[in-house]
Amino acid sequence: MSDDEREEKELDLTSPEVVTKYKGAAEIVNKALQLVVSECKPKAKIVDLCEKGDAFIKEQTGNMYKNVKKKIERGVAFPTCISVNNTVCHFSPLSSDETVLEEGDMVKFDMGCHIDGFIAVVAHTHVLQGGPITGRAAHVLAAANTAAEVALRLVRPGKKNSDVTEAIQKVAAAYDCKIVEGVLSHQMKQFVIDGNKVVLSVSNPDTRVDDAEFEENEVYSIDIVTSTGEGKPKLLDEKQTTIYKRAVDKSYNLKMKASRFIFSEVSQKFPIMPFTARDLEEKRARLGLVECVNHDLLQPYPVLHEKPGDLVAHIKFTVLLMPNGSDRITSHALQEVTPAKSIDDEPEIKTWLALPVKTKKKGGGKKKKGKKSEKEESSQAEPREGESNVAES
Repeated sequence: MSDDEREEKELDLTSPEVVTKYKGAAEIVNKALQLVVSECKPKAKIVDLCEKGDAFIKEQTGNMYKNVKKKIERGVAFPTCISVNNTVCHFSPLSSDETVLEEGDMVKFDMGCHIDGFIAVVAHTHVLQGGPITGRAAHVLAAANTAAEVALRLVRPGKKNSDVTEAIQKVAAAYDCKIVEGVLSHQMKQFVIDGNKVVLSVSNPDTRVDDAEFEENEVYSIDIVTSTGEGKPKLLDEKQTTIYKRAVDKSYNLKMKASRFIFSEVSQKFPIMPFTARDLEEKRARLGLVECVNHDLLQPYPVLHEKPGDLVAHIKFTVLLMPNGSDRITSHALQEVTPAKSIDDEPEIKTWLALPVKTKKKGGGKKKKGKKSEKEESSQAEPREGESNVAES
């Protein structure tokens, strides 16, 4: 389907079928996350866990829409990444990598699934230890979780993207942490994981985005990354990059045979969604990908790091801005977190957290309580009776 045709036929949440596909993708990615977290043990190889996450999504989506006349694209929308401790994001190593998890690691999972191009993404942070999370790990995790809860309540029709940027920075500061720079929350549309409406994680002179207002029937991927460090991650080794996305608006006559081979494979297998180099013919991939990236045919997702000793937490969720309020469709329950710092002396943050996620229907509609897709993981944010919205997948 051409971009023009897709624009003409753009489908949104006014279609019940579209909502069903978003929620179907969300159910699968939530279960994939649950599976990978359950396998997260000391000495587990990271690449094995990444492959299990992707395989589960492929298997589950492959079992859907088998007997329909028109082929429905479905599968992985973002490869499983597992980034540990001061590594911020996008670590999804090649099969030959021997990196393992260790006791006490702060492990960040990031993955996505789509059905017919309708995408659900999720990221979650888990500390590899028994008992409650305390100390700096508790602060950075509580900061991410509370910021996610605040963002959920501010990403609503009538609010602006800048409202969310300012709020999440205030939340992180309350826990003596930083929001990590360069992380973007995007509007998502059919087959578009990074739409033009964007929420900046941190506003600064170097990074500017257009002012935007949230509207009913939009879908967003809300991406919160917090750090005990400076929040200014760096690329240390380009060879760690394994996730790419085809830049559909770019063209170039590749010179190397390996590059042409790889780009042809990418165009056939992964024309739109991000993919991992693990799914390519590995011997040719490294050589061929370099020329493709150098000429902007592929957009890399670099592995970024804070300084050694820093801890980074990541929570990402997909939210549907429905007529009756926000519906958070991806999440995972957090471990017990007992931070020494709190938001008790932060009235502005407490006011944001008290905002309803759902709007009351006229005529005394029932409250949202107990609905599975709206539960979230704020039991660790600052526990608020009746406001916790804890997610179970």
